Order: sequence, then structure tokens, then C-alpha cells
Amino acid sequence: MELENDTRISEFLLLGFSEEPELQPFLFGLFLSMYLVTILGNLLIIVAVSSDSQLHTPMYFFLANLSFVDICFTSTTIPKMLVNIQTQRKVITYESCIMQMYFFILFIVLDNFLLTVMAYDRFVAICHPLHYTVTMNPQICGLLVLVSWIMSVLHSLLQTLMVLQLSFCTEVEIPHFFCELCQMIQLVCSDTFLNNMVMYFAAILLGGGPVAGILYSYFKIVCSILRISSAQGKYKAFSTCASHLSVVSLFFCTSLGVYLSSAAPQSSHASAVASVMYTVVTPMLNPFIYSLRNRDIKRALNVFFKGKALKGHFLRSTSDCRLNA
Repeated sequence: MELENDTRISEFLLLGFSEEPELQPFLFGLFLSMYLVTILGNLLIIVAVSSDSQLHTPMYFFLANLSFVDICFTSTTIPKMLVNIQTQRKVITYESCIMQMYFFILFIVLDNFLLTVMAYDRFVAICHPLHYTVTMNPQICGLLVLVSWIMSVLHSLLQTLMVLQLSFCTEVEIPHFFCELCQMIQLVCSDTFLNNMVMYFAAILLGGGPVAGILYSYFKIVCSILRISSAQGKYKAFSTCASHLSVVSLFFCTSLGVYLSSAAPQSSHASAVASVMYTVVTPMLNPFIYSLRNRDIKRALNVFFKGKALKGHFLRSTSDCRLNA
């Protein structure tokens, strides 16, 4: 089929995972349950950190921000996919596709930056504990998050504006469950050399830079832990960063898997399946990883829910007393 240049394309088709009708209810139930678990788990992290004054520390401040970004990250792609499965329609408008791509790039880059900032926080806490409160003061923590937001917004805006300058062909089928940048560029009829160069340069700078920072931080952390004489001291130091290391490994390993699967020929479906790992599974597992290994989070949640239960009991008792009077 001959592809014609069409600069006024109005919609795309998101092919998703499978076109078999018997699989649609299963996919809908699976992704709906994963999405709800992701939202609930990350909201609980935010509630625990915000409600407990003992968790108002840099580590938990960054963790609450990461949970908020994970909620936004999954909400960028999953609700639209659920609507498409439920309505049996694969259409997404051009404007909606561009907006979805913008926010997807924004939140995945922001996720990347926050994980790097959290690694730096653990580096300062373990390698320079005497300077920790001075180095990681509230102003610095807020500035690190603000800079991460600004860089993510600017990068996403740049990529989106460059896509808006492209002319799309009449072939509008995207073999994915969301409007992913690489997949969209493959549908372009005009020259994409500049877009590819910017995309690869950004991947090296915004992907390789944070990875290098995380690796350096953990190299110094490991060296500091090995210098601790007592086994209990080593365990305590390692336990403070074990959860973050698990999340980092999960995020970057799945991202690398997506990159390798997309680099292989005829791998659009494999790339879509692999993308589920870091777009859905990783944000869903993050709250479990942090809460299961973190007594402070579990304690804060217990206090929060016990406080709510006692408040409800007090209100009911007051109401009963007024009725009896």
C-alpha cells in the first residue's frame, strides 16, 4: 500500500495487546485491578508520610513525591487503554495522542530524576552522616525536586513540539497500548533525522547521566558500608537503601528490556508487552517494596488508621449521647 503524506491526520489507532474478543474481559480485569492497586498503594505512602511528623525527612519527602509521580505516570496510559477495551474502540484523537505522549515523557523522566535524587540522599546519609542535616536541608530538597520538574517539563515540551512539526502518513496504526514516541516517529513520512538525534542524545544525557550518578552513589555507599566494623552496623546501613536499590533495579532493568525488545526486528508486540513492566508493574510494586521493608511506613499507617477509627468511635458516642439526652 502506498503511503501518502497527510499533515491533517485527525486520529490514530492503538492496537493494544490482542484483538481476540475472548481475551478482552481478562485484559480489562487484569489492568483495572493493577491500576487500582497502584493508586491505592501509592496514596497510602503519601498519606503515611504527610500524616506522621516523624516521616518529615528528606528520604520520605522524596518517596512521597515518587509515589505521586507514579500515580500520574500510570494514569497517563492505563485509563485510556481500559476505555478502549471496554468500548471495543481503538481510536485516539491526534490531540489526545500528543497530550498522552507529552505527559508520558514528562513523568517517566521525572521518575528517573527522583530515583537519582533518592540515591544521592542515601549517599549523603551513609557516606557523610555528620553533614546530612546541613546538606539535605528542606530548601535543598525542595530545590532538587523543583529542578527535576523543570528539566522534565522542558524535555517533554521539546520532544512534543518536534513531533508537532512532522507530517504523518495515512497509516495511523500504533502497535502499542499508548502513544509512545518511538512508535509515533515510525508513522512519519517526513524526515525524522533531527528527531532521532534529539531522542538519542536525550536518552544518553537524561538516561545515562542519572544511571551513572546512581552507580557512583551506590559504589561509594558499598565502600562506606564495608568499612563499618560491626555486622549490625553494616546491616542497619544497608537496610536504609535496600528498598531504593530494589526499585532502581526494577525500573532500569525493565526499561532496558523494553529498549532491547524494541531494537529487535518485528518486535512491536513484544515491546508493548515489555512496556507493561515499567509503566504498570513497577509503579504497582513500589509501595509494596517500601512498606514491606519499612517499619516506619507501617507504623505511620497503623497510627493513621487507628486514629481514624478512634475518631469515628468518638463521633458515634457523642451522637448517641446527644440522642439519649
